[in-house]
Amino acid sequence: MDGLNEYRTARVAELLSDFRTLQYYIAAAPCTPPDMDDYYTEGWAALRQLALDGQHILNCAADVTVPRASGGPDEQAKAELKQVNLDAYARRHEGQKIYLRQAAAQRWVEWRDQILMGDRPHSGHQAPLEAVDQQLRAELASITDDVIYSELQLSDINLGRWTAEDPSLRAVQRWEDENMGGIEYMTIMFQCAVHAKQWYMGELFGPIRRT
Repeated sequence: MDGLNEYRTARVAELLSDFRTLQYYIAAAPCTPPDMDDYYTEGWAALRQLALDGQHILNCAADVTVPRASGGPDEQAKAELKQVNLDAYARRHEGQKIYLRQAAAQRWVEWRDQILMGDRPHSGHQAPLEAVDQQLRAELASITDDVIYSELQLSDINLGRWTAEDPSLRAVQRWEDENMGGIEYMTIMFQCAVHAKQWYMGELFGPIRRT
């Protein structure tokens, strides 16, 4: 027995606390536009997708089973705590990804409102609206596993937390592959929503572009 189970228990508690805080913010993010004509616009489609992702990560079952360890109950507790640590760490990682992407989509909402200033979209809005859509896509693409892992790792170190047994990025990604299979399907649905939005914008601006 290495005498570190107290540290492992405290680390799991920190990760779960972080995850609960993220879930609070994820659940509070808007996902329905005030005007339903905006339902299929890019940012609102992203916010709906991210709300589904947040619910999925909350609902997916935790697999914390481990083989029986030799060395008695302390060694068994060690093995179980390390498995729980991976689950909690990966959920926090996914939660942070969703939270950051929601923040990007909410900035898109603010930018769009500033462009429209209470009006409905018309031909004069086309270029700035397309620009904020492109900005949203760029921001979402920049929120990668590598960036999130590094930022959370640095934050933990700055807070003086015990990180000696934190899982690697590859371990987190394996957890994602095994537990977040629904996200791939949801991403496809988001892409379908974006295509629908592009069709909607074509209907709105197309006749004007053809003149």
